[in-house]
Amino acid sequence: MDDHKGLALALGEAQRGYEEGGIPIGAALVATDGRVLGLGRNMRVQDGNPILHGETSCLQNAGRLPSSAYQGSTMYTTLSPCDMCTGACLLYGISRVVIGENKTFLGGEAYLKKRGVEVIVLDSPECRELMERFITEKPKVWNEDIGVEERVYTKENLEGIS
Repeated sequence: MDDHKGLALALGEAQRGYEEGGIPIGAALVATDGRVLGLGRNMRVQDGNPILHGETSCLQNAGRLPSSAYQGSTMYTTLSPCDMCTGACLLYGISRVVIGENKTFLGGEAYLKKRGVEVIVLDSPECRELMERFITEKPKVWNEDIGVEERVYTKENLEGIS
C-alpha cells in the first residue's frame, strides 16, 4: 500500500476520535500484501482505558494473529509513537512505522530505528493541525495521555520525569 494511503486510513481514525471528544491519534496496521489488518484510534477518553492509544487500539482491533502476520507489516500512525506504542510495535515485530508527524510530540523513533525498524516521517500538515488544535483545546487531557504535568515535546533526556 502506498504510504500516503495508509496514513489516510490512520488520519480518518484520528478524526473520528476527535469528533468523539477523544485524543485524535489514529493508526492502521497493513500487511505486506496491502491487506488492512486493523484500524484503531486513541480511546482513552471514550473508554476510560489508560492504555488504549492509537497503535494499541489498532492491534486490539486486528485481533489474535500469528506472528507471521506481522512480518513485513507497516504501522501507520498519525503521531510519533509513545514509549508504550513503540514497545508494542517491537513486541510484535512490525517492520515499518510510518508517522504522520512528530512536531507536536517526538516519541520512540530513535529506539525503533536502533532495533532495526524502518521509520518514515511524512510530516503531514493535516496530522499536525489536528493535534495542535486538540492540544490547544484540551492541554490537560493531552498531558495526561503522555504522562506529564506540563507539555513536553519529547521525554528523551528530561530529568525528573518518571
